[in-house]
Amino acid sequence: MKSVLVCAAQAPFVTGGAEIHVRELVKSLAARGFRVDVVSLPFHAHPPSEVVRQALAWRLLELRHATGESVDLVIPTKFPSYLVRHHRKVAWVFHQYREAYELMGTEHSPLGSSPEDQRLVETIRTMDQAALGECRALFTNSKNVADRLARFNGLHATPLYPPPQQLGRYRCDGYGGFLLSAGRLDRTKRPELLLRALALATKDARLKLTGAGPLRRDLERLAAELGIADRVDFLGFVPEDELVALYATCRGVLYAPYDEDFGYVTVEAFLSRKPVVTARDSGGPLEFVEDGASGFVAAPEPAALADAIDRLWSLPEPRLREMGEDAARRVASITWETVVDRLTELVR
Repeated sequence: MKSVLVCAAQAPFVTGGAEIHVRELVKSLAARGFRVDVVSLPFHAHPPSEVVRQALAWRLLELRHATGESVDLVIPTKFPSYLVRHHRKVAWVFHQYREAYELMGTEHSPLGSSPEDQRLVETIRTMDQAALGECRALFTNSKNVADRLARFNGLHATPLYPPPQQLGRYRCDGYGGFLLSAGRLDRTKRPELLLRALALATKDARLKLTGAGPLRRDLERLAAELGIADRVDFLGFVPEDELVALYATCRGVLYAPYDEDFGYVTVEAFLSRKPVVTARDSGGPLEFVEDGASGFVAAPEPAALADAIDRLWSLPEPRLREMGEDAARRVASITWETVVDRLTELVR
């Protein structure tokens, strides 16, 4: 039996797409007969000067042997787990330390142009170049992440899409009287943009937001200020069964994050045969959403997204079903069998 270690960096008290990736990958590897476990180290970036020290903790690990037994393969995931040392390292990169790459210079990164920040950025990029360059194979969870690796690090990676957690359970129960927004309520997901767009929409669309996050109270206040509090439901964290049911019964999904790595939400919506409204700078969702075919793509501005909301809300159910079928076809090939096959080629 071949043994595999999946390497994961874990932000304390945070569960998101990366954590789901790891959990489902481990289950799928075990189902295929591999002896598998997770190696996880905590990671935080406050202050940013801590980033390098925590990354070097991974570099100190040598996982060729565990409990005296040989480890055949390691699969590191998001930064900085891919700094781990092993002779058979196949990385599946969920994302790098984005604050030192495409987020630098935006409101989403604490790093600026100071000499100290520039030295930190250079160190992080040098570590990435070395650690990812020594991988026997390099995959990413989306074309968007692969493009970043090519642009910033000159490295070629193959996109390998992860299926969502409830694969096989998504369904369509019709096209109801609300739009759905799923995900954490933090700045890179831009829930404020969705509220401002809803306020400008001429149709009487309702919105249900799932997920927790640091912006919840600010968003509730904003909805009241915009006069749409009676059209927005903040549901907080919802169990998986309830989330599947929300996808099944919504009219469509609003998902306009900033330069998202991958975005489970799009795939979950498409498997539920629901069109998605997204933004031109949303990154990963644009690999699936085609304007007018499987959803609508608008400029990342409230007025433009409001127009897209109105367009979606005005569609008759037969057209919504056509778009839903188009959406489902675009994600039909995303399976765990494909993921495991590609990641374990070296040891099969």
